[in-house]
Amino acid sequence: MNRYDFVYLFDVKDANPNGDPDAGNLPRVDPETGHGLVTDVCLKRKIRNYVMIAKENESDNFGIFIQEKTPLNPLIAAACRSNNLPDFAKKEGKWDTDKAKSRPKQDVALLQKWLCERYYDIRTFGAVMSTGPNAGQLRGPIQLSFARSVEPVISSEHAITRLTDVDKEEGEMGRKFTVPYGLYRAHGFVNPFLADKTGFGEDDLKLLWDALLNAFQFDQSAARPAGSMSVPCMPIVFKHSDKLGSASSHALFERVKVVRKDLTKPARSFSDYDVSVDESGLPDGVSIITIP
Repeated sequence: MNRYDFVYLFDVKDANPNGDPDAGNLPRVDPETGHGLVTDVCLKRKIRNYVMIAKENESDNFGIFIQEKTPLNPLIAAACRSNNLPDFAKKEGKWDTDKAKSRPKQDVALLQKWLCERYYDIRTFGAVMSTGPNAGQLRGPIQLSFARSVEPVISSEHAITRLTDVDKEEGEMGRKFTVPYGLYRAHGFVNPFLADKTGFGEDDLKLLWDALLNAFQFDQSAARPAGSMSVPCMPIVFKHSDKLGSASSHALFERVKVVRKDLTKPARSFSDYDVSVDESGLPDGVSIITIP
């Protein structure tokens, strides 16, 4: 596995890319600059969801550990039983945490190996598995930053009418929030040393690229209607020939420029921007690749 640094661009139009539950589900923004934000957790969720769909029939090796309304401790306990190790279960879904914390390191390593082989998101992003039966903590080779809009965004508030109520005949008014348009930029990193540790391989990397390209195809909802979020260009990927790398991530990211063409009118599509990559004087051992 090589080291990779990549720039990921996606846009949103008349939708809410990542509502903030602490702010009434308003689109997330940097309060000082007005730039829109999408959390790394949100992006990872979309990757997980895509893998669940794309690899539905290959769940023995591409299962997803972090799923909605799925407790994690029983999954760790299943790993224990598959490896003939104690799960320290007590009655009524309780666990003997004192015994679990003293689990031998070699047993923790065995559990992690089994879980990495079975769950795509563990060998990709890592996981905290030190709860319940205790399989320790594992860092993953893929790290994503928050996505930040290239320019400040405006949050539009729309009044909507609900025709019926759950208890009374009369309807009521509601609110819906959207971003008219925003182009978001996130940065990613592939750590080859952690990939060796978790077993993240070339097929897993290809699946990651596929997931990033199709992240919004199966994510439609009332907040994100069909076509409202897209990946308008391929991720810009810097590949290092040396595992340690030949340049710092930030120096490579600075080579990617996203500039609005016409500042006299607001941007409303990806075509309102120019995306350029400075390929001159690339450090030896660094190349810009195109994802198949």
